[in-house]
Amino acid sequence: MASASQRPEPVQYSPTARLVTVLLLLFGFLIGVKTLGEGFKLLGGDVIDVIFSATANPFMGLVVGILVTTIVQSSSVTTAMVVGLVAAPETALPLSNAVPMIMGANIGTTVTATVVALAHMGRRDEFERAFPIAVCHDVFNYLTVLILLPLEIMTGYLQKAAVALAGFLEGVTGVDYDSPFATALSASVDPLEGLAAALFESAQAQGVVLIALAGLLIFTMLWLLVKVMRSLVRTRVEGLVTNVLGSRAVLSILVGIVVTAMVQSSSITTSLLVPLGAAGILRLEQALPITIGANIGTTVTAMLAALAGSGANAVFGLEIALVHLLFNLTGLVLIYPLKATRNIPLRGARYLTSLAIRSRKLTLLWVGALFYGVPALLLFAERVFR
Repeated sequence: MASASQRPEPVQYSPTARLVTVLLLLFGFLIGVKTLGEGFKLLGGDVIDVIFSATANPFMGLVVGILVTTIVQSSSVTTAMVVGLVAAPETALPLSNAVPMIMGANIGTTVTATVVALAHMGRRDEFERAFPIAVCHDVFNYLTVLILLPLEIMTGYLQKAAVALAGFLEGVTGVDYDSPFATALSASVDPLEGLAAALFESAQAQGVVLIALAGLLIFTMLWLLVKVMRSLVRTRVEGLVTNVLGSRAVLSILVGIVVTAMVQSSSITTSLLVPLGAAGILRLEQALPITIGANIGTTVTAMLAALAGSGANAVFGLEIALVHLLFNLTGLVLIYPLKATRNIPLRGARYLTSLAIRSRKLTLLWVGALFYGVPALLLFAERVFR
């Protein structure tokens, strides 16, 4: 048997190779988003109307966003798909239907850190410190939805603000410009369309193939992106978080934004906070601003997905990406600055932790109710009052 000194050293990649890898994965991700739109276009208007009619009710849109995100374990995937559907030519998902879906995705993404915290249930002291850090993300995002969903239904605040901002950005950046990047993106989708056409003559069957390929691409590219970025920055991330524990909240929010933008996943950022809390390194009050920053940082994915749009409907993809950004920024402005409102998610997290400590069964029941029971209740209410 070879000794430890004779074992081959792990391969070290240069910074340039790592950068190229990340850029290639990002491009593959955008190809998936573009292919998704083309696939839905081939399905035909009747099928699209059936799918989208389920989200015409804002509560149903919220349910779709929650359930899809809890199933795929990534709000990045959900929001990228929503952007692709909104920007898809001829079969565009109405912006008003997509807004509640984005809100639901923000709720669904919190399940990952909560599940990570459940791993500490066997050690009471660790669980008591870890669980509130995970749950504060749940409470904060639910609170933001409880405030902004009724406001959006009554006034259309997010939709109107996003449309106005997108119009401004369109004039400044020249969205109609036929860029080489968009041309390369379209050319990369052509082989996938050719493959679907070679397999099936029916346009709808081709659409199904393209949607399946798009989903596979999006999942694979995001998974690889997360894996590559996590391997590069995880140790540095934990060190960075530790260094800013005593710093101002603004810096903590910026850490959450930057780290999440780097790893393309708010779930990774918030999940990294849980073991720090369990170890006693991170307090709940220190974790909340980083969590809020993670909410904002995850909107980078939707903005990247909006780059995949082309043609007259491209601006719609930009609008829903801006809705995602404005939703999280508004939650920050409304809840965090004032101590009275900032204490709501903190107290909520501590209260839920006190309940969780009393009973493991109650904890599992609560987690299931939070992510699946509430959507089921909304679905039941929608059917009753329809």
